[in-house]
Amino acid sequence: MDEYKMEDVDDMDKEFLDRDMDGSESEVDVYDCLFSNSTMADTSSAQARKGKDIQGIPWERLTITREKYRQTRLEQYKNYENIPRSGDGSAKACKVTKKGGSYYEFKHNARSVKSTIRHFQLRNLVWATSKHDVYLMSHFSVMHWSSLTCKMSEVLNVSGHVAPCEKHPGSLLEGFTQTQVSTLAVKDNLLVAGGFQGELICKHLDRPGVSFCSRTTYDDNAITNAIEIYSSPSGAVHFIASNNDGGVRDFDMENFQLSKHFHFPWPVNHASLSPDGKLLIIVGDNPNGILVDSKTGKTIMSLCGHLDYSFASGWHPDGVTFATGNQDKTCRIWDARYLSKSVAVLKGNLGAIRSIRYSSDGLFMGMAEPADFVHVYDVKNGYEKEQEIDFFGEVSGMCFSPDTESLFIGVWDRTYGSLMEYNRCRNYAYLDSFT
Repeated sequence: MDEYKMEDVDDMDKEFLDRDMDGSESEVDVYDCLFSNSTMADTSSAQARKGKDIQGIPWERLTITREKYRQTRLEQYKNYENIPRSGDGSAKACKVTKKGGSYYEFKHNARSVKSTIRHFQLRNLVWATSKHDVYLMSHFSVMHWSSLTCKMSEVLNVSGHVAPCEKHPGSLLEGFTQTQVSTLAVKDNLLVAGGFQGELICKHLDRPGVSFCSRTTYDDNAITNAIEIYSSPSGAVHFIASNNDGGVRDFDMENFQLSKHFHFPWPVNHASLSPDGKLLIIVGDNPNGILVDSKTGKTIMSLCGHLDYSFASGWHPDGVTFATGNQDKTCRIWDARYLSKSVAVLKGNLGAIRSIRYSSDGLFMGMAEPADFVHVYDVKNGYEKEQEIDFFGEVSGMCFSPDTESLFIGVWDRTYGSLMEYNRCRNYAYLDSFT
């Protein structure tokens, strides 16, 4: 993963202002109606059905249509690549998928929820613990949003000094000051935030204060790229931290200690543990990923096919198939029994695949680009069909709720930043008997 470069993130505000809007008067009008913060109105599903833009963008007052601006974004968005023209080279192998799937329907866009990004390549900053409870980064705070009450509360503030209130061997009792959170994970009652200097801050949501602080490394190249929380076969809660120093570290949160440490020859951007706990997907600053033994860290097979660096991975709940996301604008689907090549290659519209999540029932896979698009694939039918969720703004994170009923998307933008909520489409045909 590269040095921190937020200038590589496209800014919607700047794009609108830089465009020629047919004269200075039009430009003033565009600025006034796009960037005035006098109203922060949410959008409901009822309003969207009546034609209101889901993000509240007043296209009727602009001198450019939504369709025209979408085309402009597709043509001008700059996908970040470490290997030049990797996105062009990957196009030939991509599967043609049918669009028009309807798996999740728009429910609500919360403009008061400002989901932010600290590093332009790391986009796992939104997590749901239920269909009503979402945790996300907003500047220096981890916030909780209740979609039931539409209220937000601060869970953890890292702008000042943070220190553990519990004493555990190996915990840094002095804590940290002004942590820049690069990645986040929340599952059940455990929240783990990772920082730019290798910081790890662990908080139990059902306890006051911070439980545990650790620094993975004092290496100059220390940034924490990803965190995955899981339960071991014995029921003990663990988490895996992937770092830029090439380390993958497994922490046991029952005993609050490091239990495993594997080292790889390049920065590790993401690691995913198989449902049976035996295999680890390792992806990072190398076009080839690795499937390794989770107990020994030894390589089982290289994953060849991507043309750039990867930043996302995820296992299907069946433990047989898994996915990897890359800056070559593709997501590759793999079968753990036949690893000589991927079984499918799915293409993004404008940029890298920065986040991948499977629904807990295994029916859907969500794939997020850096901006504007989240794709939801019908897994049961071989990824042949997808629902394309289309909006404007950088994606800070995307997740399904554990019960699969909700899909949340964090949008980072100075004006139109928000949290979007989608609900699972259900065919309640039996209700027809009551009408």
